[in-house]
Amino acid sequence: MNWKAVAAAAAMAGIAFGAVSAADGTHESRNALMKQIGGSAGALAAIAKGTKPYDAEAVKAALTTIATTAKAFPDQFKPGTETGDEAASPKIWENMDDFKARAAKLSTDAETALAQLPADPAAVGTTMNTLGANCAGCHKAYRLGK
Repeated sequence: MNWKAVAAAAAMAGIAFGAVSAADGTHESRNALMKQIGGSAGALAAIAKGTKPYDAEAVKAALTTIATTAKAFPDQFKPGTETGDEAASPKIWENMDDFKARAAKLSTDAETALAQLPADPAAVGTTMNTLGANCAGCHKAYRLGK
């Protein structure tokens, strides 16, 4: 058993649970959730690029974090939280159904990839293309530039 991978998976799950359960709709909580998704995407990208060896447990942990966090993310944009976040476009609150649908698609795509676990770096790359397109589309529509 690869104890490093098990520890990494447990840590990722713990981080995801902690951030999701402590999230409060502030810029900081939103940013923390996005960093979890970004960190998981980075781990997958490293495998896809070959800078890290393929590790099924690391892939599972990353996909689980993305799926879980994407589900919880829209809950951070409740009415009354429109101010104080320079990265969040007002369009989020104007088009909440679309925003939620985009997050749900990211979560579903991550869950689908998890169920059909990518078996090698090339398959992880294909999964990254799908997940990355979800992220880019949402950022283009709902994230304000710096």
